[in-house]
Amino acid sequence: MVSVEAARAELAPRGVLRAAINTGNFLLVTGRGPAGEPQGVAPDMAAEVARRLGAPLELIPFARPNALADAVDEGVWDIGLIGAEPARAARIAFTRAYAEIEATYLAPAGSPLAMIADVDRPGVRVAVLAGAAYDLWLDRNLKHAKLVRSSAADGAARLMDEGAADVLAGLRPALIGEAERRPGARVHEGRFTTVQQAIGTQCEDAAGAAFLQAFVDEAIVSGFVASLIDRHGVAGRLSVASSA
Repeated sequence: MVSVEAARAELAPRGVLRAAINTGNFLLVTGRGPAGEPQGVAPDMAAEVARRLGAPLELIPFARPNALADAVDEGVWDIGLIGAEPARAARIAFTRAYAEIEATYLAPAGSPLAMIADVDRPGVRVAVLAGAAYDLWLDRNLKHAKLVRSSAADGAARLMDEGAADVLAGLRPALIGEAERRPGARVHEGRFTTVQQAIGTQCEDAAGAAFLQAFVDEAIVSGFVASLIDRHGVAGRLSVASSA
């Protein structure tokens, strides 16, 4: 078992645990505190890590997940709460997931693309938020369809609305909201992947990574993650990841 002292030396070497938070994920960051600080499942997970380390917490907000991941080598954060993806794992040591979110497609009214299996065909254009975990998954797995990227989530939806893309890829809860604003649009049943929300740190921080893994394992089994999901009102949209 990794000692708290060894983990704290790697994860909070400045005496403060700096936790990077993706504020663009509305299921993990559901509000703001009195000082504008992010509130939600991810900030609460970070706060519990800090408590167990015996270190003060500083939240470092990032508006986009790829900006958070790209900052790993800049020394601005100690742990990052973000979707775990192989493209990111080359530079970030991730725990197993503590929560997961289904990713699927939204098709506009009148679209012949009725199901997920219809999308990966020549000539199909998929609008996506650049750098999102599901973007990275699609980039690895689509064989025929083409990704059309936007730097903003609402920009990706506009690509579909303007005819520059045939479907919109995204997290199911967000796509349900987009469908409600577009008469006749439909969210595809099933999922092409699940975004695995995890905690990452520097790859060289072996003691810190082991401490974080043990924390996530315990947080799942004890029901702590489930309690956060209930507390922040995202049950049914954000799921506890399997402990297996």
